[in-house]
Amino acid sequence: TPKVTLNFFFSYTELNKNPVEGFSAGLIDDNDLYRWEVLIIGPPDTLYEGGVFKAHLTFPKDYPLRPPKMKFITEIWHPNVDKNGDVCISILHEPGEDKYGYEKPEERWLPIHTVETIMISVISMLADPNGDSPANVDAA
Repeated sequence: TPKVTLNFFFSYTELNKNPVEGFSAGLIDDNDLYRWEVLIIGPPDTLYEGGVFKAHLTFPKDYPLRPPKMKFITEIWHPNVDKNGDVCISILHEPGEDKYGYEKPEERWLPIHTVETIMISVISMLADPNGDSPANVDAA
């Protein structure tokens, strides 16, 4: 699928040309565009400051129409990260209406999102957890 390859190629080359502060990203295996590894630097003035957290992004075959899944490989204690490492954040939820009426459609996945916008949202989530809908109740 050429469009998917172009999206991945664009994200990958953009991030290598213009790295974004707070994380780095790349392919886990050069032969698999659908699996990325990211390293997140703990944001300043948070409990995570000074930490380096590894996570994997796994993209569906119909990306960018559907969101990737994100899972922390490094153990992290956070209200919006399930105990198994799965990240629970609106931007990674399936597009469209929220059947529970909690999120607006524009807060959920949109095909315009990139690895960069996902990571900026996750870094923001680390600094400012959403305690209203925790994935890890104990951490909340």
